[in-house]
Amino acid sequence: MKPKLLDLFCKAGGASVGYARAGFEVEGVDIEPQPNYPFKFYQADALTFPLEGYDAYAASPPCQDDSIATQKWKNRGYVYPQLIEPTRQMLIKTGKPYAIENVTGAKRRLNNPILLCGLTFGLKVVRHRWFEVEPFILSPGHSSRQCHGAVTRQIAINDPAGHGMPGHTYRALTVAGHGGNSQSFRWQDWKEAMGIDWMTKQELTQAIPPAYTEYIGKYLIQAL
Repeated sequence: MKPKLLDLFCKAGGASVGYARAGFEVEGVDIEPQPNYPFKFYQADALTFPLEGYDAYAASPPCQDDSIATQKWKNRGYVYPQLIEPTRQMLIKTGKPYAIENVTGAKRRLNNPILLCGLTFGLKVVRHRWFEVEPFILSPGHSSRQCHGAVTRQIAINDPAGHGMPGHTYRALTVAGHGGNSQSFRWQDWKEAMGIDWMTKQELTQAIPPAYTEYIGKYLIQAL
């Protein structure tokens, strides 16, 4: 029987798929409907969802307070919740392995985080994300020179769900290629770059490449 992992704040399941590839039976929780989520899903508040019955946990708390994209709204007084600390305390109490993911701006809020980059895994996407992992694991390595040398292009997609300032947020996805024309990227390129083919454009802008969590998931299983 496979060990069970609960993915909190799961969105459309980019991280969940990686944990499944690592060998977990995965279930997801998100406060919003996720019709494209590929595993068993619970629409609920991740901070109050019962945690019993799982062997490991993953969480991607909303990152708006630490995102560059929302800075202008914060300057206007808009307040975003800080959910990393309450999430951590909740997971520590389980006494089981866990991983918490977030953006670069939230690095200071994470304990001994490691950086993962798409180029490290052979993906054509930069998509830097930081992970606090318990028990601690080593980073697979990261070349800043490789990132700076990549040809990149960003796309902005209106976010009607209001993940920044309601009704006015634009999310960016940076895809990287080497030696090509950055203007030649197509929508198919974005999907292939992330290693994700089941999401809408909007879902993709918030997703974590499964390769990241497959790497982490293998260590979480070893810790069981």
